[in-house]
Amino acid sequence: MQVFVFDWLAYAENVDKFRVNGVMPRLGRQHFNPQAAVDTYAHHLQAWVELERQGFDGIAINEHHGTPFGLGNSPNLIAAAISQLTRRLKILIYGNLLPIHEPLRLAEELAMLDCLTGGRLISGFARGIPREYKAYNVNLADSRARFEEAWEIIKHAWQDDVFSYEGKFWTYRDVAIWPRPVQQPHPPVWVPVTTSQETLEWAGKENAPITPGAVATLGARQDMVRYYAECLARHGHQITPDHIVAGASVYIADSREQALREAGPYMLYFFHTLFSHGNLFNVGGQRQAGYVREEGLGWLRPEHREEFLKSLQGFRHVTMEDLKRNERLAWGSPAEVRDALIGLADALGSNVLLLQFNQGAMPHEMFMRQIRRFADEVLPALQGHTVTKVVA
Repeated sequence: MQVFVFDWLAYAENVDKFRVNGVMPRLGRQHFNPQAAVDTYAHHLQAWVELERQGFDGIAINEHHGTPFGLGNSPNLIAAAISQLTRRLKILIYGNLLPIHEPLRLAEELAMLDCLTGGRLISGFARGIPREYKAYNVNLADSRARFEEAWEIIKHAWQDDVFSYEGKFWTYRDVAIWPRPVQQPHPPVWVPVTTSQETLEWAGKENAPITPGAVATLGARQDMVRYYAECLARHGHQITPDHIVAGASVYIADSREQALREAGPYMLYFFHTLFSHGNLFNVGGQRQAGYVREEGLGWLRPEHREEFLKSLQGFRHVTMEDLKRNERLAWGSPAEVRDALIGLADALGSNVLLLQFNQGAMPHEMFMRQIRRFADEVLPALQGHTVTKVVA
């Protein structure tokens, strides 16, 4: 299996101190500590260099706006920095938010990055969540159409000598980008899927690997894989273990109880403060009509629906008891973590793991210790394990 690490790039300073009567205000300039941001970037770059030194296969970064839970506003800038500090590590941008950006510019930047990395780029694309649309003044109802049109433009820019395109949102005449991607016909394209049936259908048509269910239960993720396999088959593609990228949170200690004591507070901070703040603010009264179809859970089996919807809606109220029962947490002794991750990979039919060590802005040295201990005690067993089929 390949083992990637997904890093939220959370702002290093705890922002709970800004709560007023328990309520987090909108965070503005007066709350921002420039040195904390400087430290955030410096420390995470050090951690990513350590990933290469320790033999991990790749690093994944993403894009969000207006929130301390992730300072990767421009993942392409971050990827450019990583490209010059590493020589082997694959760099997964997971992903650029197609509906809110000018697609020709993205095509050019990603081609540059593929050259800067010597062909190590994996170009993930995503739609983003409502606050991004509010910030960039893009209508949520246009999200799907803008995503698909932007992808067509990027694909033409990467593959055609010269292209013209006339669409609903963007129009170009006689464009030839320079430089071109190193990887041909273009860098690999992966896509994360939280709930959207349309994204599964798009990924099936484009033969793009997916990460199923950002917060989903195992049963729901298996349902998602099953439907995705059907979508691939409709377009003449055969699902393989390399099509499925399995996400999990990881923390190694001497026991699961110790892992919960040490990592639990940071995970609760992520859910209660970082992730909640990012979703509550910068959205205003904007409705989500057109962003998620009412029938968009057609891939989900009825027996998995209740638990899946709970997992989507309950993050603001997660308790330590909830963490103890959370199947996504591969926390515990090295053997427990190893077995949990191999079990997950086998259950989903995945040959690629996407692991989160540091969601809740844990101290830098704590993050580095996790990377090194995991590399010593778990990574060899994972990279020595091969998943040969997708059961679904």
